[in-house]
Amino acid sequence: MKNIMIQGTMSGAGKSLLVAGLCRVLKEDGYSPAPFKSQNMALNSYITKSGLEMGRAQVTQAEAAGLEPSALMNPILLKPTTDTGSQVIVNGRVRDNMSARDYFAYKKALIPEVMEAYGRLAEMYSPIVIEGAGSPAEINLRKNDIVNMGLAEMVDAPVLLVGDIDRGGVFAQLLGTVEWLSKEERARVKGFIINKFRGDASLLDDGLRMLEERTGIPVLGVVPYVQLDLPDEDSLTERFASKKSEIIDIVVVRLPHISNFSDFDVFEGIEGVSLRYASRTDELRNPDMMIIPGTKNTIDDLRWLRESGMETAVLHYAEKGIVFGICGGYQMLGKNVADSDSVECGGEMRGMGLLNIDTVLTKEKKRTQVKDRFTGITGALSALEGMEYEGYEIHMGRSSTDFASNGNIYGSYVHGIFDAPGVAETIIKILLQRRGLDAGSLKVMSEKERRENSYKILANVLRKSLNLDKIYEIIDL
Repeated sequence: MKNIMIQGTMSGAGKSLLVAGLCRVLKEDGYSPAPFKSQNMALNSYITKSGLEMGRAQVTQAEAAGLEPSALMNPILLKPTTDTGSQVIVNGRVRDNMSARDYFAYKKALIPEVMEAYGRLAEMYSPIVIEGAGSPAEINLRKNDIVNMGLAEMVDAPVLLVGDIDRGGVFAQLLGTVEWLSKEERARVKGFIINKFRGDASLLDDGLRMLEERTGIPVLGVVPYVQLDLPDEDSLTERFASKKSEIIDIVVVRLPHISNFSDFDVFEGIEGVSLRYASRTDELRNPDMMIIPGTKNTIDDLRWLRESGMETAVLHYAEKGIVFGICGGYQMLGKNVADSDSVECGGEMRGMGLLNIDTVLTKEKKRTQVKDRFTGITGALSALEGMEYEGYEIHMGRSSTDFASNGNIYGSYVHGIFDAPGVAETIIKILLQRRGLDAGSLKVMSEKERRENSYKILANVLRKSLNLDKIYEIIDL
């Protein structure tokens, strides 16, 4: 089995994008790569054609490899429900809700399922490009590790260690990480990659030489910082940072348990449109459209909206503005959310009352891909009537309907509803017209086109910045 593993000195070092880029390079060079991450923790997830749930990062990596996403690529997905607990999804299906301590004791029992998924994937594709999680130097997590060096040993994978120079201290990151590894683990590290560099790479020459001399491990490349139109999967995203104002202003309410915020990426690719995330009432201002996004904990986040004063601000804006809720945000816009089975925290809570729906949270999670048309849509966005959309549903609740509109208030369970050709374009044209501006020949590149363009850019960057001959030698290709 040909494979290679990308591990990082920390979360957010850029492992996911490097795996995606290597998958694209390998595909372009005539191989049949596939991504694999044994355990992922993220609130941004995806539903496959077979109705199974997996992490968004492996979806991106599969697309880069030219493959249909499969839950085999991410057999364990942890979706945080609290600061100390997660919903545990195994092979695309919910297994249980567990505290961090309980899962730590349980995860060893999942090794057979991890190895079965890896084995099935390796029977179909080669090489397998594996992504680690966090850092292999987390000594408190080393026991029964199934995602970093523990997995590397199980599948006999060589490791490339990635450090993030943009955060500073990259030489200490890399050196400190290998110093904490055991002799056997250290022998698996075949090369370093320095990621997210801005500037003249020749200025690093002395440091690279000293790092190689100190560790005996070669530096296989310095990858520049690059902006790409690809989905992010967790709260480390830079998308939540403040954005400059543009002609059209769309604001997303940044809920404490926000999930699947990749639903709105399509708007970021439209010239003259700013997509902002607001967590305080003073950040909302007076946007052209407001979005209430998905959440892993509807009742808790609805309570936060109420206690923070955000609900009052949303209700005031809704008197004249356009509000669109997705999944958990859709549930919040309704009349009531009931949790009699304690799927989240139990109890019942009044919704914002902007849509005529009631929601009951259920233990059974709905997981399905969707393709449909907008029907019965009212108000400002009525031009969407009859247009096709597609995406996927992933939620624990049942509402009176799966889509509702009331004047200029809209809600849907479908993630990705804005991505279909023409949908985002139509919405922006409407927003321009409401401002009295000429929409002109506004053209919006589809999400699929934007992502494909990013994969090509990423592969080109890696070809220029990495020693691919050495990496292919490490993989034994």
